[in-house]
Amino acid sequence: MTPSEQQTRAARLDADLAALDLSERLALVADLEGRAVFTTSLGIEDQVITAAIGTDRLPIEIATLETGRLFQETVDLIAETEERFGIAIKRYRPRQDDIDAFAARYGLNGFYESVEARHACCHVRKLIPLASALDGAAIWVTGLRRGQSGNRAATPFAEYDAERNLIKVNPLADWSIEVINAYVAAEAIPVNPMHKRGYPSIGCEPCTRAIKPGEPERAGRWWWENDEKRECGLHVPEAAATPMETTVEATTA
Repeated sequence: MTPSEQQTRAARLDADLAALDLSERLALVADLEGRAVFTTSLGIEDQVITAAIGTDRLPIEIATLETGRLFQETVDLIAETEERFGIAIKRYRPRQDDIDAFAARYGLNGFYESVEARHACCHVRKLIPLASALDGAAIWVTGLRRGQSGNRAATPFAEYDAERNLIKVNPLADWSIEVINAYVAAEAIPVNPMHKRGYPSIGCEPCTRAIKPGEPERAGRWWWENDEKRECGLHVPEAAATPMETTVEATTA
């Protein structure tokens, strides 16, 4: 399928998804041609999607990027979620050689010193493993929401990711955090306990702080940088990575 055909396909899917509820959106994605992969960071919105996939037993793979620097609460939630929904979450980890090369050039915590170094760390620990997780996939499902930040305010339900040559689906694009919280409470979905401690968006431990009252949801990510549009690179086209060999572990509770 050509890029133009993929764009047309994504536009039609975007319109179709807008009229459906979450279960219907994911069921439609599961019926699309090609392998579908949902990448979860174990955040509250991602837990909503995981619960829907697990409850409805949808043929959508679930993967997470185990960066090696996650909060212990996040790591513990992976196993809890697998057990609760009877699913397997594949862990994609960075290669030690890449971590060593980063540390040799910038220092292990050199990401505090410059945006270049921080992007390099995210590339090693997130983008390269993501490329492995999505290698061969036709559909990428994410937990992106318009309310997460100003940079994500125009998030569509579906779009063509030209650099990865796949359709990216954001089934919670129009969900507010209030709707998310109500859904989680009603369905008793397990979530990271750090959300109640002021961490609405949780990434790697050295790069995440609790937010202050009135701050945007993602204000605690890479808080030492001044760019209000700061991202790790997972969801910006110029930062797409090249697939390479990555350690993968999958377990089923």
